[in-house]
Amino acid sequence: MRLTWLARRWLKTSISQRFLKVITMDHDAAGFGGWTREDLISRIRELERLKLADQTGPSSREQRNSKTSYPSAHPRRKIALKFTYHGAHYSGLEYQGLPSRLPTVEGVLFDALVRCRLVDPEAGFQGCGWEKCGRTDKGVSAAAQVVSFWVRSAFGEVKRPQEDIGEETSTEAKAETSDSPPVEKVNNNDGPGLEGDLAMMGDWDEAPTNASLEQPAEATSEIPYIFRLNRALPPTIRVLAWSPVADEFSARFSCRWRHYKYFFSPRGLDLAAMQDAASRLVGEHDFRNLCKVDASKQLTSFTRSILSAAINPVEDNPHLYVLDLVGRAFLYNQVRHIMAVLFLVGSRLEQPSIIDALLNVDGDSPHPPSREGEPQPPVVSGKPYYEMADPLPLVLWDTGYDEDVVSWRADYETESEDMSQKSLANNVCNVLQSLLDRSEIHTALDAHFLRAAEKHHRPTPLYFPIGAEGTISIQKESVLPVPLGGGAHKRAAGYTPLLERGRKDTPEEINERWRLGKGAKRMDRKNAVAASEEPS
Repeated sequence: MRLTWLARRWLKTSISQRFLKVITMDHDAAGFGGWTREDLISRIRELERLKLADQTGPSSREQRNSKTSYPSAHPRRKIALKFTYHGAHYSGLEYQGLPSRLPTVEGVLFDALVRCRLVDPEAGFQGCGWEKCGRTDKGVSAAAQVVSFWVRSAFGEVKRPQEDIGEETSTEAKAETSDSPPVEKVNNNDGPGLEGDLAMMGDWDEAPTNASLEQPAEATSEIPYIFRLNRALPPTIRVLAWSPVADEFSARFSCRWRHYKYFFSPRGLDLAAMQDAASRLVGEHDFRNLCKVDASKQLTSFTRSILSAAINPVEDNPHLYVLDLVGRAFLYNQVRHIMAVLFLVGSRLEQPSIIDALLNVDGDSPHPPSREGEPQPPVVSGKPYYEMADPLPLVLWDTGYDEDVVSWRADYETESEDMSQKSLANNVCNVLQSLLDRSEIHTALDAHFLRAAEKHHRPTPLYFPIGAEGTISIQKESVLPVPLGGGAHKRAAGYTPLLERGRKDTPEEINERWRLGKGAKRMDRKNAVAASEEPS
């Protein structure tokens, strides 16, 4: 029987109100004013799935196979997993306890591990010893992100979590007792986990692990981790390789270096000036003026080592250039801050020497000029106000581990010449090639739309016109853009040099204010909980 229009409208409204009430009751503090229709539908489906699971419980088949399917009832081994993801589709890498508009990469990857029955869902991240090379913010991508954890294996002895993971043998404890320089601990449980930049790739220089690998098994005898996970993952996340690792291996602490790429259009930019500025980053410097200070981390050292920094053309794409930045460890949002200043240099709003000034933070030990004939750079103890670059073009390109620590490999399904149709359909290269084909179609369409618009509209000047003596000459009432990367710009009618802008508080002042405010309240709550748990 067909419903009348009024009946359909009433039914739709009633269902929507019912689900909206369920959502708001469940997450009243989250706020849903900015959620789109797709966001609400996704949340409704998630709640319905959870409600159905609670009502029905495990199926009879799951009950019969509970002993054989439960990951902790099987042998386990520690592995490193290398994977790629397109950050535009996710709310960053870090798993979040609170609901978000988009899923997180960690959440999707861990769910896939659970569906493949490779980890224990009840034990969670901590139960499998989960560690990541670094965290990425919303919109930031990775081509070689690495995580390490204990996973179900096809051979060996059954290992219980308490046998593998303990506070006394944690990676942090091993790092503190090693011969490496002392490192500063970071509480990774603070905040919602939206860290920056491929950022917090380390809040310190990680202590490397040089332990030898366990003897690798034959590829055909182990569970095909890559094949199974990629079948359970969306196309925007692809597992590339896995490696057996030693028990003490850490995806974070064992990493020797990180290589980031930031892609950008060179239109209107002085690439030679950008290269000059980038080369001044190489070496060990205090980068407090080129990062975001997270007071909850209580960092006291902002010195990091940059191994190389170069502006290069993108291979096979004459329309793009890229900043190649390699360092041992990076601060919160450090790469995006660096790129923002390089854009100012490239648009001739700042001189390359601005990098020397931003790195000259100690008045008691000032830096000399890095180029002959340049004046002494001024001391900048507090970061000037400026907006960091857009996250979209930023990619964690590669991560460096010692050859005797990891041995990356693929599954036999992807190595065999006689692959099944199912294997071919889930081939990593095939999936990524399909995504590239669609992206090229979008690029071609956008180029045609631009040519169509140019028949009727004249483009405005790209950036501020710079006079012979470095002065900015603009017409009255004109508004011109300052590049931020990824096609984003900040529109302004004028430009104030960085060194003439207001300054933020120093990291010491920011840390002290947090300790007396939120930090003190947090400590009071911890003390109250500890006191309530003490036996009377």
